[in-house]
Amino acid sequence: MQRVAGLLHGLLARPLASYHLLLASAGLLLAIGLMMVFSATSVNSYATEGSAFTRIAEQATYALFGLLAFWVCQRLPARTFRALGLPLLLLAFLLQGLLDAVSLLHRGDGPARLGPIEANLNWLELGGLSMQPSELAKLALVLWAADVLTRKGPALGYWRQLALPLFPVTGALMLLVGFTDLGTMLCLLVLFVGMLWAAGVRLRVFAGMGLAVVAGIALLIAAQRSYRVERLTSFLDPNCDVLDQCYQAVQGRSAIADGGWFGVGLGNAAYKWGWLPEEDNDFIFAVIGEELGVIGCLVVLGLFGVLAYTGLRIARRVSDGFRRLAATGVIAWIVGQTVINVGGVVGLLPVTGLPLPFISTGGSALLVTLAAVGMLASFARAEPDASRALHARPPARWVQVLWAPLPPLPRARVKEEIG
Repeated sequence: MQRVAGLLHGLLARPLASYHLLLASAGLLLAIGLMMVFSATSVNSYATEGSAFTRIAEQATYALFGLLAFWVCQRLPARTFRALGLPLLLLAFLLQGLLDAVSLLHRGDGPARLGPIEANLNWLELGGLSMQPSELAKLALVLWAADVLTRKGPALGYWRQLALPLFPVTGALMLLVGFTDLGTMLCLLVLFVGMLWAAGVRLRVFAGMGLAVVAGIALLIAAQRSYRVERLTSFLDPNCDVLDQCYQAVQGRSAIADGGWFGVGLGNAAYKWGWLPEEDNDFIFAVIGEELGVIGCLVVLGLFGVLAYTGLRIARRVSDGFRRLAATGVIAWIVGQTVINVGGVVGLLPVTGLPLPFISTGGSALLVTLAAVGMLASFARAEPDASRALHARPPARWVQVLWAPLPPLPRARVKEEIG
């Protein structure tokens, strides 16, 4: 045991340990996600599209764009992320406000339309390009709030410094997002509270925030009474109708129960054959439980735990306040969303419709999440030890071979050639 602990300590003491842990945990989660998306969508894709690879091809394309965003973001300095905060926040306000306006003006079933703009639940489509504005709002809030909190510094102890402009802007963004997507609004709340906690805001501020949040959630539930109240009451009612309000939740738990400890085998799930709604999105964790069992679920949750540890390690080791707060916000966002999603699947929380990061289908979510992890990678490379190691690293081997000077000729051969 001591030898294992010593080996682990030695690995974590390396200068680039945070960077490598981040790459390993996020990369494995992405690989598992692509594998499970193919398993969960192959049946329905074959039945509707005639090919089992239609949905996985779309998700793999989004993953490639996400990896490109990851590579770009890991190369950007902190000042670029600070400069992007306000423009991204304004763009998120514009797109989310447009989505809410189209949804509010629409009456009837089906997607809402206003000219060339189409809104369907949380998605906005314009000119064939679909996007989910609430996903952009997460990254925008992280960057903007981290910049504002860093600029205010010790002045955060005063209410007025928090009231202008932090609380009104954040509250307005949460209300806009919560009008169509209450789950994402809760995710925004979690990441914002995590950033305030990391910034050292006093505890009484959180008490006042709690009252405002309860009032806001009650208002949003009343605004969409048809299904939000039904979800909440079905979660609180142990005798709800298993064929109506509780159908999705019961089917998800049944799928996990059928998987047992080791699962029925990859690709052998039965509930994805039309018995489990949103099997590739909100309830993909149930498919993991059925096919890979409790062990597979623990592996996925363990990888999220490694990612959370790595993000908090980066936040502790960087010297810049903006990097520390932004890293905390990203980790609070990913962990909070994971807890809300998994809690809804296993029955510990109400079902909110949030996807599982890295795992569920969805191009906007995967693209923005990988960009945020790329920002974490940039921060990991900026750790003092990592920065010194990167600057002191010798050039690549092939560069040394090409540019190395030729060895001097022996003295005897020099005389022969001169003579």
